[in-house]
Amino acid sequence: MNIIGSKTMETKRLILRSSKMEEQKRLWEILMLPEVNKWYLTSSKKHANDPSHWTWENQEKFYQSKVLKANYNDVFVWSIFLKHEYTDSGSEEVVGQVSAQENGEDITIRDVGWYIDPNYQGKGYATEAAKAMIDYMFKEVEINGISSGAVKDNVASCRIFEKLGFHKIGEVEEESPYTFYDGLLTFSKYELTREEYAYNENNRI
Repeated sequence: MNIIGSKTMETKRLILRSSKMEEQKRLWEILMLPEVNKWYLTSSKKHANDPSHWTWENQEKFYQSKVLKANYNDVFVWSIFLKHEYTDSGSEEVVGQVSAQENGEDITIRDVGWYIDPNYQGKGYATEAAKAMIDYMFKEVEINGISSGAVKDNVASCRIFEKLGFHKIGEVEEESPYTFYDGLLTFSKYELTREEYAYNENNRI
């Protein structure tokens, strides 16, 4: 495995860059939307009912620390920018984030995740960004596999896994890890091995 960090990548419509402070407030605004954070935000549940904790004034220090680590070689997190020719404003716009985090003791097996501004959902941007990240992680970082998943009711994310050639290994009911969602959730679990990824690429999946 090559520990080479989050290099900048481009797709047809997107640019993926390592985190910088300029876009963090917008990413915070996206993450504070209930339709986003109910499937993504994992923070201490003791803060769930404390609105003051989630203000930008309190969150800014966390985002600053995130940016300080963004260029570490063992960090694989990208801000997703929509290219200017695809925006109404004519300027680049940050629309979400994608990441490939550690998933246990074996750092060659990763857990992937993403979130997209609801105003830009349904246009294939999450799939496009996830595909670019997964290509990079297998081809350049040379990971051995991805073991990840999504809440079963999060149909859009489950479809992305399936579009990208992951195989479903089962479902499990667990206590919600998400800050603003209590109770049991059913998670669909997915895997993609290095061999499966190579096969999918060779057969243009």
